[in-house]
Amino acid sequence: MSRDWSRNFPSRRNIFLIGGGVMWGALTVRLAELQLLRGREFETKATENRIRLDPAPPHRGTIYDRAGRILAGNKRNFYVTLRPELAGSLQDVAKVVDQLGRLLPISESKKRTILQDAQTRARFLDILVADDLTWEDFARINVMAPELAGVTAEVGELRSYPYYAAFYHTVGYVQRANDKDVTRMIQADLDSIGEQPDTPAGQARARAIRRLYKHPQMRVGKQGVEAFAEIGLKGEPGKTRVLVNASGRVIDRLPSDDISGRPGDDMVLTIDAELQNFAIQRFGTESGSCVVMDVQSGEIIVMMSTPAPDPNQFVSGISQTAYDQLLKDEKNPLYHKAYDGTYPPGSTFKVVVGAAALESGAVDPDFSVRCTGRTWFGGRFFHCWEKRGHGTVNLHTALQKSCDIYFYEAARRAGIENVAAMARKFGLGHRYELGLTGGKAGVVPNDAWKRSNMNEQWFEGETLSVGIGQGYMSATPLQLAVMAARVAGGPGAGNSRLIASGAKVADQTIAPLEGVSEDTMQRLRAGMFAVTSEAGGTAVRAGDLDPQGLLPAPFTHARMAGKSGTAQVRVISAAERASGVISNADLAWRLRDHALFVAFAPAEAPRYACAVVVEHGDSGSRVAAPIVRDVLAATLKADPGSKPAYSPARQVASAPGDGEPT
Repeated sequence: MSRDWSRNFPSRRNIFLIGGGVMWGALTVRLAELQLLRGREFETKATENRIRLDPAPPHRGTIYDRAGRILAGNKRNFYVTLRPELAGSLQDVAKVVDQLGRLLPISESKKRTILQDAQTRARFLDILVADDLTWEDFARINVMAPELAGVTAEVGELRSYPYYAAFYHTVGYVQRANDKDVTRMIQADLDSIGEQPDTPAGQARARAIRRLYKHPQMRVGKQGVEAFAEIGLKGEPGKTRVLVNASGRVIDRLPSDDISGRPGDDMVLTIDAELQNFAIQRFGTESGSCVVMDVQSGEIIVMMSTPAPDPNQFVSGISQTAYDQLLKDEKNPLYHKAYDGTYPPGSTFKVVVGAAALESGAVDPDFSVRCTGRTWFGGRFFHCWEKRGHGTVNLHTALQKSCDIYFYEAARRAGIENVAAMARKFGLGHRYELGLTGGKAGVVPNDAWKRSNMNEQWFEGETLSVGIGQGYMSATPLQLAVMAARVAGGPGAGNSRLIASGAKVADQTIAPLEGVSEDTMQRLRAGMFAVTSEAGGTAVRAGDLDPQGLLPAPFTHARMAGKSGTAQVRVISAAERASGVISNADLAWRLRDHALFVAFAPAEAPRYACAVVVEHGDSGSRVAAPIVRDVLAATLKADPGSKPAYSPARQVASAPGDGEPT
């Protein structure tokens, strides 16, 4: 029997209608939920898909000199980056790099570095292709941008050093961070906030810092003040909102003030940039260093080392060829001679020996010796620089004429322990913490030092060599300036300092000059005045700082008091002395004597002290003394110590330095 399908049709139709109605109802409810209840949520997610948050390196703090002149600032920087994940495969990246090479001056080695970074680094990290571009190069890349996948032309900041080589050693420079730098900065940052590296917060902080220092615009201080105060100078990073298209290309930048970082702290140094430049120009082609200090405050007015490279070369990366040339230069331009250089102080050290002999009671003020040009001790002759001898000399005339024979005897009578103790009182043998990287303590030798370093006892003949600033004795130009300042100011001389504001520097551990009688101090000052201002003085031609009376009061017709030094860098054999000592002019440059001079001015009321070392300059009185004269005259004319140091409009925060870089 056949079934009547027409009877079942209405019921099936109703089932389909009901089912369809349920489905449409569910879709309507879901649509209402998405549109009305969760619309804002999905709108936000859609916005996030087209708005990207990029790391924003903070504005690096400015470094000023004492008068407000910019020593290290920031300039506009046009740069180009490449993001591998947007460019495609490694082969695609290589094609883009080749295209860029036809538009920009990119070396083959730079191309290889870009491809290596694209292969080894996270693909979402931008790779710096070129920076410090001209406007023409920048515009050319922008025109071609649609054809360059993953390439973005940006405008940012780049560190700039307007005084070029003048502050390479002291201010330092910044450079792109390597892995060692990043590790150091992570540890310094965690230490500054008291966080441990193995905690979740510490690990998150480390990831953020690592990403920040990999940003194409980020730099790290590598030397000098820039390295010491990196934490404070760099500030706190922020974020930048950028509008991107479907392929990830940046098409606009959006307001980001609410997520911007904190600018780095500004810093002010005690140095006077114009006087620093003057000192460098005064050296000409000579190699050496100069330090000028305010006797009263201890502020360092000049701290220069020459020759020096331009720190701007390092900001975007110096070529290996150029760097190798700096390394091979016999005048050692990369070396901070004023702070790291150690030299035999030569005859400048005789003021310390004179003080040690008087204060120990080994000699009295009237003690004298007869100089015949040499003296016999320990089975050999010790020679005076004046082969004909100086005749009978006491402390005053021995300082005036720089008689070696007198100070051989004075040192022998005082003994090495008294000489060493007095040297430390005058600031030698101590590393000064100034707020920059490096710094040497030099050597103030005695029996304990020799036993510790050479496993030998001290011999009395070695004391004679130390008595004229030779032998194991060594000092930095900074220490020699401190010595001169302490002779000039006595217990009232200020401790040396370089940072006026902007970074905390560890307290000096050196005690002020104590335990030296005023009578002794007056005799030392009188002897140094005789060097420059009494007939027979070794530097009498350099004593007058104002022969035309042009300096302002109270410095009109000022004179300086000083002490010359000529330090041997080679051993002169007995055979050479017998046949005639070879003159410096006939020796290779590196074998010639160093020329030194220390001084203070005005002689009658000391305000500034100065030390100059001219490497292999032959004669302290002939070469170094005129430089000191001119630098001190310029310093008295400017009189920077009489003016308060500059205070930036944006108040500095006294950020701590992070110490020595590794």
